[in-house]
Amino acid sequence: MSADELRQEERESRWEASPAVGTVIGLQLLLGIVSLTQDWKTWDFSWWVWLIPVVPETILLVLLSWSRQHELVQGMRRTVEIVLLGVVSLANTLLVIGVIASLVEGQEKSGAQLLLKAVTVWGTNVITYGLWFWAFDRGGPATRVSADPPLPDFLFPQMQSQELAPPHWTPALTDYMYVSFTNSIAFSPTDTLPLTRWAKLLMLSESAISAVTILLVAARAVNIFK
Repeated sequence: MSADELRQEERESRWEASPAVGTVIGLQLLLGIVSLTQDWKTWDFSWWVWLIPVVPETILLVLLSWSRQHELVQGMRRTVEIVLLGVVSLANTLLVIGVIASLVEGQEKSGAQLLLKAVTVWGTNVITYGLWFWAFDRGGPATRVSADPPLPDFLFPQMQSQELAPPHWTPALTDYMYVSFTNSIAFSPTDTLPLTRWAKLLMLSESAISAVTILLVAARAVNIFK
């Protein structure tokens, strides 16, 4: 891996991925604090349940912010980052289940409480899957800009019509966040198509979680307000 590729990895990790993870931590800390002050519960769990994902997310934030000095160190760090992303995704899925369980049991009486929970789990879902797409497409940000990158996992419009983008254009984290956001809203691909099986499975699971959050949890919150 060349020095330019390592710099590309470091730039996107530090200045794009790190703020995204920080946003997720902020959402969960906010909900945890509000739950503590308002005595909100999620199913049978108290306010602290929203702080559980903050631990792996903080470790992930530190790893993304560190400088990548060597290819070997970068490779080990990438493996740890992917494992932490998996832990964060699992924790958020369990939180979605907890919110649904409390909703089914009739514990959710406050529209503001339910809406804040929905925004938190949905926002975490969008950002986490955007990071998944960014980390896996063509082997990650470093290999995407290499001289001989792997075949793409996502087909962006700029890759189909090269006159729409500068020469040797490659997607950045913002592009993957957009894909994740539109997939969470439309429950299907929009302008960017998944090409490989893992990309399709990731988009499928994200749409499923988002559909449950929006159609069930957020809709119930609006009805409570009415």
